[in-house]
Amino acid sequence: MPPFDQTRFRLPRGARADAVLAGGVFVVVALGAEGQRLSHGEDSAPSQIASWLLIAAVCGTLLFRRRYPVTAGWFTVLGTGAYYLLSDIDGPLVIVPIVALYALAAQGRMQAAIGMAAAMIIGMAAITLAGSSDVTGTAVFMLTGWLVAVVALGSARHSRLAYAEEEARLRATEERLRIARELHDVIGHNISMINVQAGAALFRLKKDPAQAEEALGAIKASSKETLRELRATLGVLRRVDEQAPTAPAPGLARAAELVASAQLAGLPVRIERTGPERSLSAPVDLAAYRIVQESLTNAAKHSGAGQVTIRLAYGDRELALDIEDDGQGSAARPAGSGGGSGITGMTERARALGGELTAGPRPEGGFAVRARLPYGTTGKPMERSDR
Repeated sequence: MPPFDQTRFRLPRGARADAVLAGGVFVVVALGAEGQRLSHGEDSAPSQIASWLLIAAVCGTLLFRRRYPVTAGWFTVLGTGAYYLLSDIDGPLVIVPIVALYALAAQGRMQAAIGMAAAMIIGMAAITLAGSSDVTGTAVFMLTGWLVAVVALGSARHSRLAYAEEEARLRATEERLRIARELHDVIGHNISMINVQAGAALFRLKKDPAQAEEALGAIKASSKETLRELRATLGVLRRVDEQAPTAPAPGLARAAELVASAQLAGLPVRIERTGPERSLSAPVDLAAYRIVQESLTNAAKHSGAGQVTIRLAYGDRELALDIEDDGQGSAARPAGSGGGSGITGMTERARALGGELTAGPRPEGGFAVRARLPYGTTGKPMERSDR
């Protein structure tokens, strides 16, 4: 037996769906009305003509429920009321305004839906009070229950759809913020280092050509790394099937590269590790790397530091990051520089993992960034290689 192909079978949508709904409801109502007629005997010819015209008109109104939802809803209510007043056959035409009522509630048009339901209940009650034997108090009570249930179901669907749309918007916003942080951290760091290294190369070009050549080599390596990471980020955004990058993913294992890049820019950096080194989950490892990267970028751009110390403390439940320099503190780097993307982005990264981050001048001078990143479900001790 050939497998079922879902692409060949699709439910109708839009105008086709309305046509299918109107046709299906018409068939159900017509069969019900014909069954009632056969069981109760023949009607007069004018009554039959009027009944069938009203059935066709009320069912056909469903074709316009998307373009004119409120008008179509009220027409089904009035047309159904006229049908029951003029026809001797008690057909199931009431299902048409019930369908329209649900559609209005599902669209969030609660005032129109409640007004239609109230009009139907009041109309049925008036017929009962007028002494009609066809409509009893029990029928009015049952109709009220049905209408309340239909409105409640439609409102629940509207709320669920609104929640799903809001959740999708929030996910899209979070993804945009994540991409913005990645681009800021990757491009901002590398371009800042290229700028510092270019300045150093110009300064040393005549005095020390060897060091100038070394700085130019660092600029070439940094620009190559920038292009690679930019292509990787754009590849994810385009969702193209490109070859996976062969370079290791950003993490503390690549912290030495950040140190080397900063040192080529004339910024001495020292790393100190305490506690047994642990394997980190990808989000924690990436966040730690980006925090170190952004801190070194800020130190190179703003502080004029003579020394930067990176302390990595592996605790039982969290990784503690302390990046300190002996530069100018916050005087040369106002919080919110660069549109607030630097320190704000680091703080958002830490909070997203359930951690915290603080940044500010040190009492003894310089600037410090301190972060606490919980391990989560990972963080098992691993073998440390000799350095």
